[in-house]
This record gives sequence, C-alpha cells and structure tokens, in this order.
Amino acid sequence: MSEERSLNFLEEIVEEDISAGKHGGRVLTRFPPEPNGYLHIGHAKSICLNFGLAKKYNGKTNLRFDDTNPVTEDTEYVESIKNDVRWLGFEWANELYASDYFDHLYDFAVAMIKKGLAYVDDSTAEEIAAQKGTPTEPGTPNQYRSRTVEENLQLFAEMKDGKYPDGAKVLRAKLDLAAPNMHLRDPLMYRIKHAHHHRTGDKWCIYPMYDFAHGQSDAIENITHSICTLEFIPHRDLYNWFIEQLNVFPSRQYEFARLNMTYTVMSKRKLMQLVNDNYVDGWDDPRMSTISGLRRRGYTAASIREFCERIGVAKRENMIDFSLLEFCIREDLNKTAWRRMAVLDPIKLVITNYPEGQTEVMHGENNPEVEGGDGGRDIPFSNELWIEREDFMEEPPKKFFRLGVGLSVRLKNAYIVTCESYKKDAEGNVTEIHCTYLPNSKSGHDTSGVNVKGTIHWVSVPHAKTAEVRLYDRLFKVEDPSNEEGDFKDYINPESLTIIPNAYIEPDLATAKEGKGYQFIRKGYFTVDKLSTPDKLVFNRTVTLKDGWKAQAPQPPKGGA
Repeated sequence: MSEERSLNFLEEIVEEDISAGKHGGRVLTRFPPEPNGYLHIGHAKSICLNFGLAKKYNGKTNLRFDDTNPVTEDTEYVESIKNDVRWLGFEWANELYASDYFDHLYDFAVAMIKKGLAYVDDSTAEEIAAQKGTPTEPGTPNQYRSRTVEENLQLFAEMKDGKYPDGAKVLRAKLDLAAPNMHLRDPLMYRIKHAHHHRTGDKWCIYPMYDFAHGQSDAIENITHSICTLEFIPHRDLYNWFIEQLNVFPSRQYEFARLNMTYTVMSKRKLMQLVNDNYVDGWDDPRMSTISGLRRRGYTAASIREFCERIGVAKRENMIDFSLLEFCIREDLNKTAWRRMAVLDPIKLVITNYPEGQTEVMHGENNPEVEGGDGGRDIPFSNELWIEREDFMEEPPKKFFRLGVGLSVRLKNAYIVTCESYKKDAEGNVTEIHCTYLPNSKSGHDTSGVNVKGTIHWVSVPHAKTAEVRLYDRLFKVEDPSNEEGDFKDYINPESLTIIPNAYIEPDLATAKEGKGYQFIRKGYFTVDKLSTPDKLVFNRTVTLKDGWKAQAPQPPKGGA
C-alpha cells in the first residue's frame, strides 16, 4: 500500500480554492529564478513544490526569469537553469521573462503616476533611506513628493529616454511614510541603469524593481498561487496594494520556509565568491550545493526529489541535516548502482599455487538488490591481484576477518585464499602478500566446506585499468558557516577533496557512462566525471557507504506541516 500523508498547508489552500471555484478551479504556479547564478539545492525545493503542486491538481507551471537587473544577468545562467529544471524531471508550460513585460510594466507605472500614486524622486539612496524613518519613527516627505502628475510624467519619460545618469532619479510609489511596514514607505518602482540587457539589448535604461515587477508579472500571466519563501512576508502587503491600485488579475502570494541545510551555504552571492575566488572548480564543482554540482557528483534527480518530499513544506524556518540528503542518495543508488571493484590504496597479492599466466573469467552480478541481479559482467582473474592495503595486517588483532599470516578470506566472486607470508622493502613497508587458494572454493561452486567470515575485493594485476579517483566530502567543516565568526570561507573543509591519481579498477569500468551510478564495493558510490576521457578515466565519489560524520539521525516522516 502507498504511504498516506497529510496535506501540507499549501495543498490545503489549493484544495479550498478549487472547492470554492476560485479562478474556475484552475491552478497556475510559476518558478521565477533570477538568471544571476546557478540554482542550488534550495531552489530544488521550490521547483519541486511549484511544479509538484500544479501537477497534483492538474495545473501548469510557468518558468519565468526575473531578469530585471542587466548588470548581474547572463544567458549562461538562463541555460543552466533550464537544464536543471528539466534534469529534475519537470517541464514548464511557458518559458517567460520579466523583460517580456517591460513595455507593459512601464505602462503600469505611467498609470500609477496618473492616479497620483507615484512620483519621481531626485534624492540619493542615502537620503531616501534616512527619509524613510525607523521602525519606531515615521518617515518624512521630501519636496519631490509633491510634484504634479504632469511633471512626474515628463520626468519619467525623460528617464526612459536616457536623459539622466544612473542614480540621478528614481520612481517611487506614493504610499504611506508612516506605515508600520517599512516596505510600504514609498518604495522604489524604477531605477536608472545604463546597461546592456541580455535580451532587450540597449532598448531600456530604466528597470523595474522586484516588488513592482514581480506581482504585476504574476498578474499578467494570471498566476493563481504565487509561492515565495518566508522573507517575502513583509512584501505581501505591497504585492497586494499594487494589484489593487492597477485593478489587474488578483494573483495571491503565499510563503513557505526556505531550505537551510548544514555544512553548506545557500546564498548565490557566497556561492559566487567561492567560484570567483577559486575555492572551487566552477559552479558545478561536486562540492557545491548547486544542482549542477550535485549532478556532477553523482546525485540523481530521484534522490533530490525524494529529499524535497521528506523535508516537507513548513511555515517556520528550520535547519535540515546534510545527512538526510546523503541518506536519500544512498537509498536510491543502493537500488540502481552497478557493483564494481576498484582498489584505491593498492598492495599486490600473489597466489603462489595458482598457475602463473593463466586467466580465469569470474562472473559478478550488477546489483544484488535487483531480482536477477540486473544482469552481470565478466571479471578476469589471475595469480596476481591488487587488494586494499588496509585488508592486510602484519599483526592482526582478534576479530580481524581479513588477511594476516595464517588468516583466510574470500576474494569477492572468486576463491578462498590463505595468507602464508609477505615481503617488505628496506624501509619496512609491506610490498607483497603471498597466499594459497583452495581450488574447490570458487564462488557459486564451493565444495570446500571451509567457512570464512571476511570477503575482500580485488582487481587482477595484468587486466587492471587505471583511473583518477576524487574523494569528495562536505565543503565546510562546521554546520552553519554563515553564522560563525569571521569570513565563512575560513571554515572550508581542507579535506573536502582528496585525489587518488592512480587507482586500479576492473576492466568493465573502462566503459562506465557519465550519469550512471556505480558502487565501488566496500568503498562508496561513484560516477564518471564530465572531464573523464578514454585515456584518462576520472571518477567522483558521490557518497560514502555509511555516514562517517555522525550516527544517522532518525529520519523525519514524509510530508510536513
């Protein structure tokens, strides 16, 4: 039976609106990113919420780029956002841009001026801030607030025509300088920016502010449920006021708690610092909290959707532990990743009683979690193998179920071997382990009657391929780097990336496909990096097999309040 869960508060609102016949029972949401950076895991929550809500109620979702600041925006970001949304498994009804509405928004602003509800202000940004007062003291009007409608219309038209330099004038709403909500104290509607826009070119030198552009764009598109994060609660009164004064479609804003997650930063400004200051290798560095970084690291769209489902939709801010995201990807990859053998810290094992130069083909299933094993692959076996250095000890303690002199272990998909001796170099380092094998102990055909408690992985020396393996870990060494003293970059985890230049992998991994998950047996989950080539294979560790940071916390139930 499918798991039942209660409705979240947004689903309750939508169902009430549908029952009441509001907007004809129609549901239209929007995802409105600014194209000034790459999307991060927090945006994934918003994407899943907006698209998921519309899908559940047979509605649609628009992808609308909030491109009202030409200085920070770029087509590269537009394309990356579209790729991320599609990769997560969603398709938008319409691809739209706030810049599509620049003419319409200008006309709205002119209408506000004609109603005596907007004026051109020549004050500096510092003067405007001072004139707004404080939360306990009302603002004070300046001489520009009493300009006539005709004068404001002329000045605004001259602003549009490029007569004035940046910062010389702004258009402000004429609202209430004594309002308890500071956002209502004559907020800015337009500012002058002589900058080339990625879509409109040099047509405009004035650009609408977010609070003016956003609600009116929603109204133009007939958005029924405009879903924002909690920081926009103080903006809601202004959102409603503009819509009421312009008598346009009554879009309604609803707020939910944004995603905050440990060991990460969720600010595009801080993520850009990491990129620009070369702390990471671009926006899609696998340590970044960006969707493209998580994808490159090997996270699946299904695991991120499951993560967003598990954390639910809340009305209060909270901090989600990074381990929950790791839990979701482990759960997904355990079911889908193919098992392969790779030796990251090699030491040679020689089977002294196995014919030298002989090759035997062993068989390994792709995934034991899938009925039938999800197919399989051939694994070449010889008398010389690479094994992990940690699987041998000169003086093994009790309950060490791997190799030491006199100890026996099973080689995965192969034979039982017993350690007889080992070699050391002049510095005292073990360089070679000598074992004998039981010919009648072959996996799947074992008639030896010998039971061993340990199994180790291996790669045949003459058949091994080499690969660079990148062991990624959490980017920060503290849970909330943004709230620590000093610069958040001071808390970058120095062990967030360890590179193993020459690991040995079984031959089948030479044809590994980008985007496919692989479990390196006993080592973790890995995927092929985008920079990998046939001549230089590169694998990224997606996640360890177990949470090494701390004990797995109890998982919250699906859904949320």
